[in-house]
Order: sequence, then structure tokens, then C-alpha cells
Amino acid sequence: MAKLKLLHSHSPFRIFGVSGLLTIGTLLAVLFGLGTGAALITLILIAVEVAFSFDNAIVNAKTLSKLSRGWQMVFLTFGMIIAVFGMRIIFPILLVAITAHLSWANVVDLALHHPHEYAHHLELAHPSIAAFGGAFLLMLSLEFFMDKQREAIWLHYIERPLQRISKIWVPTVVSAAVVGLIAALPGNHNSRTVLVAGMLGILTHIFIEMISNLFGSTQEAVQNQSKPRTGMAAFWTFIYLEVLDASFSFDGVLGAFAITSKVVLIAAGLGVGALWVRSITVFMVRRDTLKNYIYLDHGAHYTIFVLACVLLLSIFWNVPDVFAGVVGIGFIGSSVVASLQERRHREA
Repeated sequence: MAKLKLLHSHSPFRIFGVSGLLTIGTLLAVLFGLGTGAALITLILIAVEVAFSFDNAIVNAKTLSKLSRGWQMVFLTFGMIIAVFGMRIIFPILLVAITAHLSWANVVDLALHHPHEYAHHLELAHPSIAAFGGAFLLMLSLEFFMDKQREAIWLHYIERPLQRISKIWVPTVVSAAVVGLIAALPGNHNSRTVLVAGMLGILTHIFIEMISNLFGSTQEAVQNQSKPRTGMAAFWTFIYLEVLDASFSFDGVLGAFAITSKVVLIAAGLGVGALWVRSITVFMVRRDTLKNYIYLDHGAHYTIFVLACVLLLSIFWNVPDVFAGVVGIGFIGSSVVASLQERRHREA
């Protein structure tokens, strides 16, 4: 009986088992291959990735709950390959190759044998990364706070006015205006890059969400009920989740070079951390965490808004990564406390 409970789909042992085994295996491989110091750095990178991406897990859980169980497993397995090898290894190399006008082989050689020079080239691409990610996340947060159909309100003095002024086009116009203003500021030496990347971030969010909702609405109309998404509806929702993960991972990849310049350790630490984030997402879906903690989603979107602002401001100033992390923990922690208080109030 105890064994069956451990293997149940809602069991933490089953959900976090693979993440735990992979963490132990990775740390042992780094320990015996590169030494104690490298293993400690890898552990720090795992912890940093989980702590800084917890809001990502919350938002992912909300979207993942719309998918069928099979597509949830696709997100956890195949999506993990995209998250680790695609966003944390291949994408930075591709970005450096494009911005520095270097061949793929030269960039790989820099990453493996000249990590400081590789990090420098990656830093030069920061304006486009920050503009795309910042605009995408700004759209995400504004659409949440300006959603008139959302009944749960946490901070009334902020959220009620935003709901009153909401129109379907307002988040897009506000995000585009912010990107245009940042691109036009006198201190911006990458105006065209910031403008193009920022607008691409906005258009990417609009396109993927529109296609996902279109297929989802069509499927629900055919089924005449709200069932988990499958087929093309699930596919585009999956793509949306991957782009969302990419937007959250940009600053993590750049910030990791402040901890170590060894690309192998960065890939190992951030990759394992990304798997933990996905496991947390699945755990939230299986346990209906967002229903039990009604303001947790709010805390995550306030954190996303702060992260979007940090990314956009980092085009001009070096904003410490710890700032967004500490503010995010504060918002999410406060939303958990507020959710518990609301639950006790309703029970009373």
C-alpha cells in the first residue's frame, strides 16, 4: 500500500524523484570530475535557478493545467531538452555567433576554452536579450492585471483601477510605448536593436497566445465542454510555455557568469535547476496549489512585472540580480500569507 502511494501520480516522490536523482548524479559527476569547489558552485547555481524561477513555475502551472496529462508529460520531458540544451546551451552560442559575426565552431571554442571572452560577447548581446525578454514579460503581467474577468483581487488599490481602464488593446499599447520610450532615451546607444527586439517580444507574445487561444476555443466548442487541451491547441500552448521559459532564463544565463565562467558548470547547474522548476510546476498542477492559494498567482505576476522592469532598466544600468530575487520572494511570500488568511476567513 505504501509503495502504491509513492508511485501515485500526485505523490511528491514520483514528481520530484527524477529531479532528485539527476541532481545527485550531476553533483557526483562534477565532484569526481572537477573537484569539490566545482560541485559547490554547481549546487549554488541549482539553488539560484530554482529561487529565481519560482514565479515561472507558478505561471507555468496556471497554463499547464489547461493541458491533458500526456501533454503535461511532454512539457516535463521533451520540453526539458529544449529548456536545458536549447535555451541554456545552444541559444547563447547562437546569439553570440549572430551578434559577433563568428562561426558556430569559433563560438563553441570560445565557450569551452576562452569562457571570459565568450561571456564578454554574450554581454554585448544583452540589450537585445533584455528588450525582448522585458517586453514579453511586461505584456504578460499587464494582461493579468488588466483582465476584467479575474474575480480574485489581492491589492485592491492597484488592481481595481487597472481593471477599470482595461481594454483588449491597452497592454499592447502600453508595452509598445514603454519599449519606444526606452529606445528613444538619450543614453541608449542601441536604440534600433532595443526597439526591434522589444517589438518582437510583444508580437511573439500576441501571436502565440492568439493561436493557442484560437485552437483552445475551437476544441472546446467541438467538445462542448472545457476539457484539457490536446492536439494543436495543446501544441501551441506548449510553445507558449517554452517561450515563457526562455524569457525567464535570459537573465539567469547572463547572471550565472557572475558566479563562474565555466560553461560546463553553468549548463549543469542551470539545467538541473530548470528540471526542478518543471517538477514544481507539475506538483502545483497535481495538487491544485493555485486553487488553494488564491493570491499566489498575483504574487507571481507582481514578481514578473518587477523582473520585466529590471530587464529593461538593465539596458542602461547594472541592476543586481539579487534585487529581483529578493523582491520576488517578498511578493510570493506575502501572497502565500494573504492566501492563508483569506482561507481562514472564509472557513470562519
